[in-house]
Amino acid sequence: MMESYKGNAVIELQVTYQEGHFSGQTDGTIIIELFEQWAPITTENMISHVESGLYDGIFFHRVINDFVTQSGDPTCKTLGAYPATAPSCGSGGTGETIPLELNDNLSHVDGAIAMARSQDPDSADAQWYIAETEAHNLDPENRDDEGYATFGIVRDGMTHIRAIAETPTSDEPTGTDVDNPFSSAGRPVYEAKITSMVMIGVADPDGTIRNPPSEVLESSSFAETVVKVVTIPLVLLLLAAIPVVVVRGRSEEPLGMYKEAIIIDAELIDDGL
Repeated sequence: MMESYKGNAVIELQVTYQEGHFSGQTDGTIIIELFEQWAPITTENMISHVESGLYDGIFFHRVINDFVTQSGDPTCKTLGAYPATAPSCGSGGTGETIPLELNDNLSHVDGAIAMARSQDPDSADAQWYIAETEAHNLDPENRDDEGYATFGIVRDGMTHIRAIAETPTSDEPTGTDVDNPFSSAGRPVYEAKITSMVMIGVADPDGTIRNPPSEVLESSSFAETVVKVVTIPLVLLLLAAIPVVVVRGRSEEPLGMYKEAIIIDAELIDDGL
């Protein structure tokens, strides 16, 4: 799961949250690669929800520090002023479930994204969670209930997931960073919101994100392409020195892997993911 594979869907989350009682609002970007070759049903389910805009505007409704941050419930939207929301928040979905999809190449490594479900192994719908540390006790080989299905990993922006995981919650509202291993609700005191969630391209083994081939368009000018890949001063320099030509445009952004994560063994807090 630590390697990038050509053609895998890459999703971008734009989030906004307040880390503590005396903190300002933080905006961040989280990049996730989905392993379509190992979890085709689950990734197709996620991509369809992303492309429909299902996750835009919802908030992380369950946060447990050193364990998971959970979202994906389309009913978890602020009504008026946070935390006012629909009564179904935390148990909502689309009503369409998918089967539990397990693969030996996938596990709950630090930063893995997985599907939440009820006690029925085949009840995953729209809700998902990101492991904020290694959580191998959720892997099927370590459980009696078939475990939970991982299907992707955070490639960049894990610092935002860790920050959201440390926000004061309904179980630990003081914000003193004291872990409560018995917490179950984990509703953040301040809204941790997904402002948008979109598919931005596909991954290549060299660590770049490229637009899907079907979406690659001819650029109308050399300047149009250069603006996408270099700074404005360099654009001006190139325009002065090189004739205008027609080239194929592409958008590239590095898939930066978080490198200084502190790995802490997680204990299973609640089976109700």
